[in-house]
Amino acid sequence: MSTPGHDDPLSKERSHLAASRSALRAMREDVESLDITDVTANWVNAAVLEAQIEQRIKALADLSETPLFFGRLDYVHAPGAEQAEGGEGERFYVGRRHVHDADGDPMVIDWRAPVSQPFYRASKKDPQDVSLRRRFGYTGGDLTAYEDEHLLDPAEAATTSRLLQQEIERPRVGPMRDIVATIQPEQDEIVRAGLAGSVCVQGGPGTGKTAVGLHRVAYLLYAHRERLARTGTLVIGPNRSFLHYIEQVLPALGELTVRQATVDDLVAHVEVRGTDEAATAVIKGDARMAEVLRRALYSHVTPPAEGVVVVRGSRRWRVPVHELEEIVRELLARDIRYGAAREALPQRIAHAVLVQMERAGEAPDDRVQNAVARNAAVKALVKSVWPQVDPAKLVLRLLTDADFLAEHAEGVLTEDERKAVLWVKPARSVKSAKWSLADAVLIDEATDLIERTHSLGHVVLDEAQDLSPMQYRAVGRRCTTGSATVLGDLAQGTTPWATRSWAQALGHLGKGEAVVEELTAGFRVPTDVIAYASRLLPHIAPGLTPVASIRENPGFFDIRTAPDGTADVVAACRELLEREGSVGLIAADARVPELAAALAAAGIGHVGPGEETTHATRLTLVPASLAKGLEYDYVVLDEPQAVVDGEPDERTGLRRLYVALTRAVSGLIVTHTTGLPQQLA
Repeated sequence: MSTPGHDDPLSKERSHLAASRSALRAMREDVESLDITDVTANWVNAAVLEAQIEQRIKALADLSETPLFFGRLDYVHAPGAEQAEGGEGERFYVGRRHVHDADGDPMVIDWRAPVSQPFYRASKKDPQDVSLRRRFGYTGGDLTAYEDEHLLDPAEAATTSRLLQQEIERPRVGPMRDIVATIQPEQDEIVRAGLAGSVCVQGGPGTGKTAVGLHRVAYLLYAHRERLARTGTLVIGPNRSFLHYIEQVLPALGELTVRQATVDDLVAHVEVRGTDEAATAVIKGDARMAEVLRRALYSHVTPPAEGVVVVRGSRRWRVPVHELEEIVRELLARDIRYGAAREALPQRIAHAVLVQMERAGEAPDDRVQNAVARNAAVKALVKSVWPQVDPAKLVLRLLTDADFLAEHAEGVLTEDERKAVLWVKPARSVKSAKWSLADAVLIDEATDLIERTHSLGHVVLDEAQDLSPMQYRAVGRRCTTGSATVLGDLAQGTTPWATRSWAQALGHLGKGEAVVEELTAGFRVPTDVIAYASRLLPHIAPGLTPVASIRENPGFFDIRTAPDGTADVVAACRELLEREGSVGLIAADARVPELAAALAAAGIGHVGPGEETTHATRLTLVPASLAKGLEYDYVVLDEPQAVVDGEPDERTGLRRLYVALTRAVSGLIVTHTTGLPQQLA
């Protein structure tokens, strides 16, 4: 690895960095100086164009702490040219975005461009026409080191990149960072998978699955920008704290238009003020509820009792009951939404009237058909045969009317299951009802049965193992015409309804054809820590491949008895705060208030998950229930047995403990006053 001591090549690279920053600044100034006064037809076009320009200006921001490029590729031949001997090669700097000079020549190539791919995949065995791969090291925004790999030199042995290791292990304060400089070949294959297919990534702690999913979005936006600009993209996370943690990754890569939400956000049709017992939530989240809802909805359709008479001027046109019955049967047989069929019914009746008019020698047009469809008699018949249904009212009736539920759950739910989902105290109205999260998902299902949910071009679903079948269905209908990237770890499922297999989950999502990829190389969690946490795997996910840490640094790991209780926990936090980087104190939810008070009494400032850490306040107090997906340089895990006991059953508790144990990037201290769970012995 070269350093400032060999400053001739380093000086040249620094000069290229300075020139690239100047070029990026010029690109931004060019956009800022655009005058759209004479190029827009109206104020609407002007507003749209102004918004696009504003987005472009933001995307061209030069973040001082973020390296503009992190690698260099020296090709033997010009990419795409004939591989003939003596061909002239080219040099490309690989970075987070494209930068060109005043003549349009590239100074930095976007990491997503095809020409950049060998930076991640080239090797001694497969150099991909690259003679030299150079990695750069930065301190803050300053280029301070470089490291070369001569891929065509047989005398140079393949070694692990020190700069790569340093970047992976670099202390972190604040939100999640991108990993464009450290993407590994197996990760890059997933990132660059095509838009048409869905991908499911099973990855243990520290394998980078979340980062892979986010970078896949950035890649797809690069490769299919026009299509995804029309159809939209969405990242779904488990909670707001997690979304806040990852929210800066895509903007740092120049992507500003990706929406982020939780599943709860997607199904927020009603105000959630209630909670379900675990057993009840499991039944409500079961995919069988979709059939119960479908039956209940279509029970509102009733056969017409008599024909309909349409008066037009002096003429009366009668559609007999048997013809109306045939129209209704045909609409029920078609695979269209309840609401769409209801809208089609008056048009079908009107068409039957127009057929009679034509037989009588008249020549009606579309205006006549629409007028007949709006006729009072037709509207009255539609209202009685195919009435409007409010989805929330439908679910409310199912949960409060025992006879209605029994009728439509016959052969689907057992009597005990029906009793479990019925409300003890029926609500008077939709607004006064104390809806639970599971109820909101049922309402979303009913809403989709009535009117088709808008589908996006691509959806990323993170921490997917915790979703119920009905939640999978809610996500799946957001990408029925698009694709999905599903991220998760079966061993980290901490809900009573957590999925047991990806095949099952993908089936509920409507993406049964998705390719399942497994990441087993651990980049984030130290060797000793992941080995200790993996003792739980036989008890929580038998048969799952343990993560193998590739970290050269074994990390810091210590298990301590805490005879003085919270005082010992506070002391451990103080000790870790003397090191560089972020610190997380993870504890059972019930223990958090006591620990917060102890930290305050000791004068140690802290924030909650989702709140921004600073260099002055680097400690985050994390309830175990919110730890999933978060990472800290150092972690103090308080009272593992309390984490286990805080869950409704031991298996879920051990999975929660597995999550808590694997949040540390550089070091972990486990403190306990009571005994440790026997599964860790």
